Amino acid sequence: MEYNTSELCNTYADLVDVVEPIFSNYGGRNSFGGKVVTIKCFENNGLISQIVATDGHGKVLVIDGGGSTRRALIDGEIAATAGKNGWEGIICFGSLRDVDTLEEIELGIQGLVSIPVGASDDDIGESDLAINFGGVTFLPDDHIYADNTGVILSPEALDIE
Repeated sequence: MEYNTSELCNTYADLVDVVEPIFSNYGGRNSFGGKVVTIKCFENNGLISQIVATDGHGKVLVIDGGGSTRRALIDGEIAATAGKNGWEGIICFGSLRDVDTLEEIELGIQGLVSIPVGASDDDIGESDLAINFGGVTFLPDDHIYADNTGVILSPEALDIE
C-alpha cells in the first residue's frame, strides 16, 4: 500500500506525531507502514536477525540503535530475511550497509547513514519496549507510516481510504 505522510498529517493533525527529519530511504519501497515492533540494541544485530526471521506481515521494525554511525545494524542479509518474512519495513536509528543490495529488496528501509563496517552478531538488546528518538516515543503496537517526505506515528491505525 502507498502512504502519503503529508496527506496523513493534513487529515490527522491532532492524532499523529512527526519524527524529526533525520532518516533517508534505502530500501526498495519508498512508502510503507504498519504496526510497530520495537528493539533497542547498540552496535550488535543478533536480536534484529531473530526478530526479522518471524512473521512480519503488517509490521514495521523500529530499532533504537543509539544513533551509532560506527557499525551497521542492517545489512543485505537481514533485509532479505525481513522481506522474505513479509515485514513492511524497518526504521533504524543507526547505520546500514550493503546499500545497493538494500535498494533491490521489496522492503521499506529508513536509516541514518551508511557505513561498510558491520555490527557484531551478539544477541544483546531488548524488544517490545518503549523507545525514544527523533523527538518521538515509539510504543509497541503504535502505527507508523513512512515515505520520502518523512515518518509519522499514531497510537491507532489511520483510515487511509
